[in-house]
Amino acid sequence: MARELLARNLGLWISVCLLLLVRVHFGTCFYLPGVAPEDFHKGDLLRVKVNKLSSTKTQLPYSYYSLPYCHPDHIVDSAENLGEVLRGDRIENSPYVFKMREPQMCNVVCRLTLDEKSAKEFKEKIDDEYRVNMILDNLPLVVPLRRPDHESSLVYLHGFLVGLKGQYAGNKDEKHFVHNHLTFIVKYHRDPVTETSRIVGFEVKPFSVKHGYEGEWDNGTRLTTCDPHAKKLVSGSELPQEVEDKKEIIFTYDVEFQESNLKWASRWDSYLLMADDQIHWFSIVNSLMIVLFLSGMVAMIMLRTLYRDISKYNQLETQEEAQEESGWKLVHGDVFRSPSNSDLLCVYVGTGVQFFGMILVTMIFAALGFLSPSNRGGLMTAMLLLWVLMGLGGGYSSGRLYKMFKGPEWKKIALKTAFMFPAIAFSIFFVLNALIWGQRSSGAVPFGTMFALVFLWFGISVPLVFLGGHFGYKTPLAEDPVKTNKIARQIPDQPWYMNSVFSVLIGGILPFGAVFIELFFILTSIWLHQFYYIFGFLFIVFIILIVTCAEITIVLCYFQLCSEDYHWWWRSYLTSGSSALYLFLYAAFYFFTKLEITKPVSGVLYFGYMLLLSYGFFVVTGTIGFYSCFWFIKLIYSSVKID
Repeated sequence: MARELLARNLGLWISVCLLLLVRVHFGTCFYLPGVAPEDFHKGDLLRVKVNKLSSTKTQLPYSYYSLPYCHPDHIVDSAENLGEVLRGDRIENSPYVFKMREPQMCNVVCRLTLDEKSAKEFKEKIDDEYRVNMILDNLPLVVPLRRPDHESSLVYLHGFLVGLKGQYAGNKDEKHFVHNHLTFIVKYHRDPVTETSRIVGFEVKPFSVKHGYEGEWDNGTRLTTCDPHAKKLVSGSELPQEVEDKKEIIFTYDVEFQESNLKWASRWDSYLLMADDQIHWFSIVNSLMIVLFLSGMVAMIMLRTLYRDISKYNQLETQEEAQEESGWKLVHGDVFRSPSNSDLLCVYVGTGVQFFGMILVTMIFAALGFLSPSNRGGLMTAMLLLWVLMGLGGGYSSGRLYKMFKGPEWKKIALKTAFMFPAIAFSIFFVLNALIWGQRSSGAVPFGTMFALVFLWFGISVPLVFLGGHFGYKTPLAEDPVKTNKIARQIPDQPWYMNSVFSVLIGGILPFGAVFIELFFILTSIWLHQFYYIFGFLFIVFIILIVTCAEITIVLCYFQLCSEDYHWWWRSYLTSGSSALYLFLYAAFYFFTKLEITKPVSGVLYFGYMLLLSYGFFVVTGTIGFYSCFWFIKLIYSSVKID
């Protein structure tokens, strides 16, 4: 019967994995009603919006108009959702206005003369390799580049550089040059029946050009360096525009329209398939096979060992044989004894359940395509709202566990569950936000958004945690399979390899090994500003993480009980939770090997946010390990005859 059930579960697991892999490989993201396609007729106005200036070297975004760029008569902020504000997005209108399918050449945006302050600002942004981000019809602006190893394939970089550093021929002094001429390429898909068009691509080629003109400057002045009447167009940066005090800069742009066979529903494919997918597939599948193999081996060992132990214990008949028994059955009178700091354990388990529910629901929706990257900030907004709503499950879990420990004050536990993790996270976030404010970055969360976060916490999350705690504490508990002795049993001396610190540190290696490859892609997405939309892979890795945390905790818990050590409550939580330590160490390794962050503030931001991520990973994996071990112990002690 057990083998048949195991076979069914294994078949179901394989079916789910194959289904998700097929969904990842063949599925395309679909769009929700809020992101409906827009049809344009020839001559319709296309308004380009500007977004933040971003840099992978500083991780501090700034608004577009923090630099003295050309601006329209009235700057209008677009309404951003909660996730966009937390990401530092600041979307505003711009002076770049096109007409659908009507090419434009050498359009002058504005002319300005730099002073010492504005020249310094441009130079600082060029030194830090800031990129200008723009949006047209909800598509981000990209710069296409040929890959050196594959001439036929393109890599798309988000936004264009503010400028470049270089030297004049025969001069060793390094100068700063600004990109002041933009050649926009708008790709569209045309419907031959209705003659309407949909935008499917938005690209740019930036140039630095020292424009010239004859006579005095006025609105009708024609440039000598870019004149469509004389068929003189900008195609390179032979004479670039230098950034210095008192220098004159003329900003210009061209617009080209290219018809494309790419349909509107597939227009995000080029953005989402930027990484080397073959390496990604190989690494993920390789990790999947290794972890599945290890999981199978662990499961087989556990089934055979437990079957032999339970059979042996159930066959003990004489008093002499019962006295000679050893192993995990000896501690049956203490295995359900309440641990030290049981209140704190209840809080951490409840917080872990809240996190687990948020991650699980988010990944399901993302894998099904509901969290499309076209909905900027949608992922972060969804995670925040789900975290708040999952407070009900967190309160229920902590209240139920607290009742099992025979605690009298469930309201105190509910209060700690509602406040402990959010208070720690909010404190770290507040300090980091203050540092960002000090840098005058647009990434600083404004007061209104901070108030909204506090309202979500106090107005929704806290009441839901209390409600869940009430139901969890009032729900009747099932009886423990064995009774707890009044006097605690003495624990014998343990061998060195069963030391709690050593056992906990060893237990975190396998769960971390299940996710570290995918972790590389996630960190690259976050800190190198690339899209991450392989949620099907991520969901499979998350399932592998759950299985791995459960099995490694069960195995080490079994060895601990066989050594007659019944203090398993906290160790089961810390065993799988210790994988968060390896995650933070890997984040430090990634910082020093992959990133080029040099500013101290940016380094503090990186390690602060990675500390928060590791803390969340700790409570999730720890809770998975705890409940797995709890289920395992109830199972084995209900399977033997206790006199």
